[in-house]
Amino acid sequence: MLKLNNISKRFGGLPALSEVTFYVTKGKITALIGPNGAGKSTLINCISGIIPADQGSILFEEKEISGLQAHEIARRGVARTFQNLRVLPRLSVLENVLCGLTVKSDHSFLKAMLRLPALRHQERFLRLKAMESLDLFGLTKKADWPMAALPYGDKKKVEMARAFVANPGIVLLDEPVAGLNSEETARIGVLVKQMRTAGHTMLLVEHDMELVMDISDHVVVLDSGRCIAQGTPEEIRHNPLVLEAYLGKIGAAA
Repeated sequence: MLKLNNISKRFGGLPALSEVTFYVTKGKITALIGPNGAGKSTLINCISGIIPADQGSILFEEKEISGLQAHEIARRGVARTFQNLRVLPRLSVLENVLCGLTVKSDHSFLKAMLRLPALRHQERFLRLKAMESLDLFGLTKKADWPMAALPYGDKKKVEMARAFVANPGIVLLDEPVAGLNSEETARIGVLVKQMRTAGHTMLLVEHDMELVMDISDHVVVLDSGRCIAQGTPEEIRHNPLVLEAYLGKIGAAA
């Protein structure tokens, strides 16, 4: 589904990513983990087109996407959430999720002015899709709430509903449980598993190792911008390079 080959990125001459290579299997959850500063969010930003990689290739469904603009990559079926919430607080919950369907819309200014029947039909269809996505995440009753009125945990779910609403080929989940308590984290874990059961492919960036080991099919480990290990959760749990990377960071901080 997604293949990264020798992805490198430098900021001001300093390497953030160095020849990162791995793949994401269709219908599976691949977790991307590593200590703070390992390059995880930088890699997600490269995949989604927010920043360009300096070298290497990114193939999505066997087609090169590196070098494309973010909106072009989104239209090809790559959706994402953000480590720091990116929602529109003045819009309703439903309107925020509808924003995820812009990749499916072919509205034009002329069509909007004329209010043609085809346009009205498409709007009804998109609204139904957004409501279905909200239902999956248990937010139907809050569809008309202003985003600003939602608790933080529900805002996280709205962002996920927006990412999945257009049925993308892959969803990049950037720390979906950051800032959540244990009960909210468990709920998100259940939702992510449900999305995998429904056939969705996900690349998960997460610091919560208990969650990662519980829901992931494959784990990729970054340290200082380099891929140091890949394997099943059980293999990663006992990998000495991974243990050294995490314990070394903890020891340095102490």
